[in-house]
Amino acid sequence: MMYPRVALLWEFLRDDGAIFVSIDDEEVVLLRAIMDEIFGPGNFIATIVWQKKQSPQNDAINLSDMHDYIVVYAKKAKLNRDDPNGWQRQLLPREAEQNSRYSNPDNDPRGPWTSADYTCNKTADERPNLYYPIIHPATRQEVWPSRTRVWAFERDAHEQNLQDNRIWWGQSGESRPRLKKFRNEVRDGLVPSTWWTREFAGDNQEAKRELRTMLRAEALDFQTPKPVRLVNRIFQIATDRESIVMDSFAGSGTSAHAVLKANEADGGKRRFILIEMEPEICQGVTVPRIKKAIENCGASNAPAGLFQSVGGFRFCRLSHPIFDEHGHIHAEVRFADLAAHVFFTETGEPIPSRATGRTPFIGQCRDTGYYLLFNGVLGDKRPDGGNVLTSKILDNLPPHEGPRVVYGEGCRLGEARLKRAGVTFKQVPYQIRVS
Repeated sequence: MMYPRVALLWEFLRDDGAIFVSIDDEEVVLLRAIMDEIFGPGNFIATIVWQKKQSPQNDAINLSDMHDYIVVYAKKAKLNRDDPNGWQRQLLPREAEQNSRYSNPDNDPRGPWTSADYTCNKTADERPNLYYPIIHPATRQEVWPSRTRVWAFERDAHEQNLQDNRIWWGQSGESRPRLKKFRNEVRDGLVPSTWWTREFAGDNQEAKRELRTMLRAEALDFQTPKPVRLVNRIFQIATDRESIVMDSFAGSGTSAHAVLKANEADGGKRRFILIEMEPEICQGVTVPRIKKAIENCGASNAPAGLFQSVGGFRFCRLSHPIFDEHGHIHAEVRFADLAAHVFFTETGEPIPSRATGRTPFIGQCRDTGYYLLFNGVLGDKRPDGGNVLTSKILDNLPPHEGPRVVYGEGCRLGEARLKRAGVTFKQVPYQIRVS
């Protein structure tokens, strides 16, 4: 089940895109093997551990599982910090808790600061240049690091810290030295970690409450929904304000809700694509939730005009697959459906207008014209009629200035004639690309 879906999602990703896959203990090893094969081991970013529950389950047979994993891969990972290409993770915004750690007990004109350890985890044998005495300013006694640690700065750097008043000896002035780190000198954000507690990213219970509040439907009780806060953390790390988010297992629609909340928070224009294969979930949960989320966000204190462009969303149903289990064109597929598929897989662009079936010409892209001989488009409704490229049909194709690509069930013309006519022939169904 996983392999073909992951392979298809890899194709959808932009070169600077990333994929976050939620998985439990049972399947995480298999998932990593699949992801390594499709994305390449070098594009592995991290495995996040998310605390999905608050309390252990007393009815657990063995150990009560309290976490899930979120496996992260990039389409193309950065080789190093200076690599201009590849996926670029964002920093998490600094929150009130982090900012509250800064104060200014000595009224330093540079503003609030916090103190950090003045030593590092090396021994004197490993870094002898960092093992030296510091003179205490009050007692004038020598202060040494322990034998299992050394100072974080060489002598010259330490002297500079002294001159810059960056060493703190505690409120009493009698403590061991610590380094003053000023809030106005730190980065605006925090480097994300792989340990996500429920306080940081919510849990399943929070997600259930969100769903029940929006839909007021106890009967539609998901066992393991994802909270909006969890998905928003992913967005903070992996998206910008113009990103397109795709969730191939939409479920209760948390991803759409999180996109709307993220746009509400920063005025972004993120868009979402959701896929849900279960009709009762899609109709009974996903769609109503998205509608409610749009309604709630539009009524909030968002920036003026933010949601004027959100007229709603398009709800689409999948029709029959193009190919049946034998690799043949499905009997229910019509000319317009196959034409749209052929044009997109050939050009990477949507068909200019829906094919009517009244002409084999289906569209033009970059000077090349595309034709489809299928389903009796030329008026011959017999199963084997009108779908073979003959000299007569070639002469009667709608004209096009430039190269032509013709799809059909067969071709009666030689390579020389096709070359003179500027035609490339591709056989249906064998030369129709799947994706």
